[in-house]
Amino acid sequence: MEQRLTILVGTMTGTAQLVADEVADAVKARGIAVAVVPMDGLDAAVFVEGGAFLVCSSTYGQGDVPDNARALFADLERARPDLSRVRYGVIGLGDRTYAQTFCFGPKRFDTLLQSLGARRIGEPMLHDASAGTIPEEVALDWIEPWLERFSAERDQAA
Repeated sequence: MEQRLTILVGTMTGTAQLVADEVADAVKARGIAVAVVPMDGLDAAVFVEGGAFLVCSSTYGQGDVPDNARALFADLERARPDLSRVRYGVIGLGDRTYAQTFCFGPKRFDTLLQSLGARRIGEPMLHDASAGTIPEEVALDWIEPWLERFSAERDQAA
C-alpha cells in the first residue's frame, strides 16, 4: 500500500504555505506521495476517507485559526465526525511575544482532532517567529524524525 500524506494549510500571510511546500518537497524525496491543500473551502469531509494529514497553520488575532481555516474548523466542531481512521501531525507558526495565545491556532486544531478520535504522530512543531529562526528550516529539521514515526506506525499497522 502506498504511503500518502495530505498537508492542510491554514495561513493569513503565506508563511504556512511556504513551510508546507518545503516540507512537501522533503516528503516527496522520501518516496511518499504528498498533496498540499489550502484549507480554503474545505469541510469535515476532507477527513472522511481517513489517512495521514499534516496540519500546517499559523495563528491569527486572539489565538484564532487563520481566516482560510475557519470554515473547516467550524464544520469539524459542528459535525463531530469519527476521525479514528486519521493520523496527523501539527506544524504551528506563532510568536512568543504574544505569550497568552502562542500557536493557539494549531493547538486548537490539535485538541479538536484528538477529541474526534484522530491519533497524533509525535509532538507538534511550534515555531516562534520572535526566535530569529527561519520556519521552513525548523520544519525541515522536524519533519525527518516525524516521517520516521509516520513510516514506523504504518509498517506496524500493515
